[in-house]
Amino acid sequence: MAFYKVMCLAAGLMLLTQESESQLDVCGQAPLNTRIVGGQVAPVGSWPWQVSLHISGSFCGGSLINSQWVLTAAHCFKTNDTSGVTVTLGRQTLQGSNPNAVFLTVTKIIPHPNYNSKTSNNDICLLQLSSAVTFTSYISPVCLAASNSTFYSGVNSWVTGWGSTKENGTVSENLMEVEVPVVGNRQCNCNYGVGRITDNMICAGLSAGGKDSCQGDSGGPMVSKQNGRWIQAGVVSFGTGCARPNLPGVYARVSQYQTWINNQISSNQPGFMTFTSTGTNSDLSVTCTGLPPVPTTTPTTTATTTTTTTPTTTTPVFCGQAPKNSGILGGTSMATAGSWPWMASLQKNGSHVCGGTLVALDSVLSNADCFSSSPVASEWTVVLGRLKLNGSNPFEVTLNVTNITLSNTTGTNIAILRLSAQPTLTDYIQPICLDSGRTFAKGLACWAAGWSPGRGGAEEVMQQFNTSVVNCGSSSSSESICTDVFTLQQGDSGGPLMCKQGGSWFQAVVLTAPSPSARRRRETPVMNFTRVSSFGTFLTKTLGTLLSPPSTTTTTNPTNASNTTTNTTTTTSNPISQSSGGRPAHSFIFVLFHLLSLTFCLQLFL
Repeated sequence: MAFYKVMCLAAGLMLLTQESESQLDVCGQAPLNTRIVGGQVAPVGSWPWQVSLHISGSFCGGSLINSQWVLTAAHCFKTNDTSGVTVTLGRQTLQGSNPNAVFLTVTKIIPHPNYNSKTSNNDICLLQLSSAVTFTSYISPVCLAASNSTFYSGVNSWVTGWGSTKENGTVSENLMEVEVPVVGNRQCNCNYGVGRITDNMICAGLSAGGKDSCQGDSGGPMVSKQNGRWIQAGVVSFGTGCARPNLPGVYARVSQYQTWINNQISSNQPGFMTFTSTGTNSDLSVTCTGLPPVPTTTPTTTATTTTTTTPTTTTPVFCGQAPKNSGILGGTSMATAGSWPWMASLQKNGSHVCGGTLVALDSVLSNADCFSSSPVASEWTVVLGRLKLNGSNPFEVTLNVTNITLSNTTGTNIAILRLSAQPTLTDYIQPICLDSGRTFAKGLACWAAGWSPGRGGAEEVMQQFNTSVVNCGSSSSSESICTDVFTLQQGDSGGPLMCKQGGSWFQAVVLTAPSPSARRRRETPVMNFTRVSSFGTFLTKTLGTLLSPPSTTTTTNPTNASNTTTNTTTTTSNPISQSSGGRPAHSFIFVLFHLLSLTFCLQLFL
């Protein structure tokens, strides 16, 4: 009897713990999807992740990505008010009987923090359902495209939804499906106007028109099949009209948001899978007026005799992003891994001397005081991704220094260290943005971080210091910034004073540790620093174009998109989003088995 009780307990634990795992074991499977034909009513159960959203009178689509989260478009929501939002899963028709449907409310709406309603950039949003849903043949999650996925021109994809079947029409009563090929971003930029399509977008459609998403499909999934699994590549976002020639539908590119999505969903994370295109990328040969050339892969030698290889991807590198920084509250304390992913430990002959920050793919910024008048680059190394000066650092990378350039101006000076190679960017290694003349208002919270002997316990963990911007008083100038007093030691020199603006971190100051003999006068209880922006000429001369945070571009104002097959021709040219106002598993058998097992177990324990 004891044996059976142990087995019962094991079975119960299995049932309770399955949902804490990733959805990779169940996502992207549609057992009832036996055929795919574009532009017609979808067979019942063909797209079990498809979600319909009723939002205070308007309508959008979405996709189930785990048992309690839905992925959709940010433009579907005017506010984050969850009242009036209804989610339906397992639905086939908007009217009539839906025996497999489940209706739920929403407890949380999380639009992407950098969503721009004018450009439709970052048009993506997460919804947390009021309760977890049980997976069936009619309700199950889709896999999501991982960050290293590639979708070449011509990759077959399918879009589903209840959107209009013609431009300016009404929503469809039945769930529709349409097959459309991916259109490369270079071609799509030529179609919409260079600069309109960002790397956060993916396009799909026929050059001849006739198949597209349309009004009412907004937020719905664009999926492609690989090795028997369906992987979501896009979220229906916008388009000019519906199904017009040479104006493909535009979708939020899901692979750009793996880190952001996983940061919002702490457990039972969605199943991310890498979609890999075969053959060659024909989009690389596309050219049109104003379109930048494709970056070359030919190795080049810099003026400082550092050999680097130009990146082979057109995906931009943004600065100031710290995926592991979940928001830190006041006081001096130990940092956590990835909190400040641009922090660098500058080491001479293997010992930490100063701090620094990664400010370009191959360059670190620090304080010139850390070096002699004629620094020898070969004596220095830079450690990135480090948390502790002593102990294990599983995410760190050590690189040699090939050149050190000092600003050599009157007064405070800074230094740029050129690295022997470009580190692979991860959640623990990212560049910070540099202040180029921003306004840091009085009261703005800022942070400093660094290492110094005797701090952070035996492992000498990186310390972080919270402060805020204050008025400099009589010493105010465009080249200075003042903060409340915080403790600096010699090992902090070269590190950053960093402030968050618009969702990105900017370095305002290269820290200089006070000399041991310096005393602060009581009547000036502030710290006065030279701003990074005062070194603008030196920085652009040494680094070239500075990295930018995720930005928005000013273009024509889109209206929001839906799913259709049509060959409509009209004269209007305003882009529209795909919402109703514009185009703006657990297997059932698995669950049943465990329920029967638990019923038997209860009898044993009674």
